[in-house]
Amino acid sequence: MLVTIVIPCYNSEKTIGQVADGCMECFRGWDGYECEMVLVNDHSKDHTYEEILRCQERHPGRITAINFAKNFGQHAAILAGLHYAHGDLVVGMDDDLQNRPEQIRLFLDKIQEGYDVVFGVYQKRRFSLIKNIFGKISQFLLFHLVDRPKGIEMSSFWCARQYVIREIRKYRGNDAFIQLLFARTTDNMADIPVEHYAREYGTSNYTFRKGLKLFMTFMDYSSIPLRVSNILGILFSVSGFIATIVVIVRKILDPSIQTGWSSLMCLLLIVSGMLFLMLGIMGEYIGKLVNFSTGKPQYVIREVREAAGRNLAAPDPEEPDADGKDGSAG
Repeated sequence: MLVTIVIPCYNSEKTIGQVADGCMECFRGWDGYECEMVLVNDHSKDHTYEEILRCQERHPGRITAINFAKNFGQHAAILAGLHYAHGDLVVGMDDDLQNRPEQIRLFLDKIQEGYDVVFGVYQKRRFSLIKNIFGKISQFLLFHLVDRPKGIEMSSFWCARQYVIREIRKYRGNDAFIQLLFARTTDNMADIPVEHYAREYGTSNYTFRKGLKLFMTFMDYSSIPLRVSNILGILFSVSGFIATIVVIVRKILDPSIQTGWSSLMCLLLIVSGMLFLMLGIMGEYIGKLVNFSTGKPQYVIREVREAAGRNLAAPDPEEPDADGKDGSAG
């Protein structure tokens, strides 16, 4: 069984070589499995792509190297790599050694129980305090705003069957969120506990701004915020109507009661704040529609060197893959 490992790479020249060598070493000891890797350089600022090419030389015929023309983000890099994944099973993992190659066998064993997608659940997240808090908030909101199987925790360490990957390759939106694309494709998922190792080099490349931008991509997969806006608008309209009646009745019963300027201003600020919030939500959806209608690319590939060492062009989104199945480029 061929297993494709897709890794988005950004500023990982010190770690990606160890990850690639470790994966190849592990698969040499696992009977019944073969390994290929797709390493996607997301326009790193260091020499990550050169290190990827060195990995390709050390493991001829096993590694496909993809180089982006600019930085498009982790999930766009994964989506690009999936178009070159030929394995019966596809594994996604990070490039920073916080996921270890030997853990992949846990996913391979679990998915043989009949699951379509298996996620690795970190027993202890080795992130900064701010990122852990932001991650918990994001998971809570996404769990309630996006349709996904209950009890399933999603992470960047996963394994999926090829038919799931083929469906994900059909995605044409501008803001890919791989875990949510899995949830949109199948409910047959499982979690397994895995160790999350401490970062050996550098710091996380995710800033608060990038994390917030990634979180906001859930709007591509859910219309619930628009429904919430409608409900809030109705509630505030009804509340304002009731408050108006109360004020009129009190004034009739006691003409000496003074109407409060401060309370009126507080009410005005609350209502206007909610209006701007709802307008902002609608603006986000409109902006996504504009990006889609103008053909904004999911990603732009500068160069692809397939496992055999031959340079390739990115696949045409309107043409079938080499194996005859539908695919897509950015």
